Amino acid sequence: MRVEILGCSGGIGGNTLRTTSLLADHDILIDAGTGVNDLPLDALAAIDHVFITHAHLDHIACLPFILDSVGDLRNTPLTMHATQATQDIIRKHIFNWQIWPDFSEIPSPENPFLRFNTIEVGKSLVIGERSITALPANHTVPAVGYQLQDLRSGASMAFSGDTTSCDALWEMVNTIDKLRYLIVEAAFPDSERELAVLSKHFCPSLLLADLAKLRSDPEILVTHAKPGLSHQIEKELLQGAGTRRISMLQAESAFEF
Repeated sequence: MRVEILGCSGGIGGNTLRTTSLLADHDILIDAGTGVNDLPLDALAAIDHVFITHAHLDHIACLPFILDSVGDLRNTPLTMHATQATQDIIRKHIFNWQIWPDFSEIPSPENPFLRFNTIEVGKSLVIGERSITALPANHTVPAVGYQLQDLRSGASMAFSGDTTSCDALWEMVNTIDKLRYLIVEAAFPDSERELAVLSKHFCPSLLLADLAKLRSDPEILVTHAKPGLSHQIEKELLQGAGTRRISMLQAESAFEF
């Protein structure tokens, strides 16, 4: 499996700051933030599945535009995978004919551009030779992370999505064999710890405390830093990382496992 980082910033502002979206192979998106905007039409049309971690705008901003841009170029509906709670929020506030048309009814309910699939934490969905499993998360709205596994090699990548301290997340991550990469968020430096706690994000001290619960030794890639704060977050993480392999995730990087 190949995963390309289309966007990994906690905000926008310049060519390198694009919000969260990961492209797995050519046909699976994990979240649909502003990083999707860089894909050409043929690449957008090739996406069959979008797995949403949660309904915040920086993780779903491009989903309505994908449907509007390439829905008529596809022969089958695009499938949005999310928990029922996240689906309910997106249906109510985005695909409601006021903010955006309901593409689950366009061009007809029998043959729509978009269909919804309900996922549950701990349950896996197999797509070809890949498995996607929802992981627990702890955020201000219903949220999950994801494990992506290549069934041929058995190797995995885990992505926390937006979360703060979450024992259930580490319990599931600790069951993953051959965990090659862990993408985990840290949105604020420790000087803004109170804001991190209030908004249910990690800052370095909170993240390092939670990483003590991790029993394996994957490469740890830190995502979702707010604009202008990445270097400070990285400095604080490295000061307390010990033997952990920690670096900041970079847009346009790619991983194979």
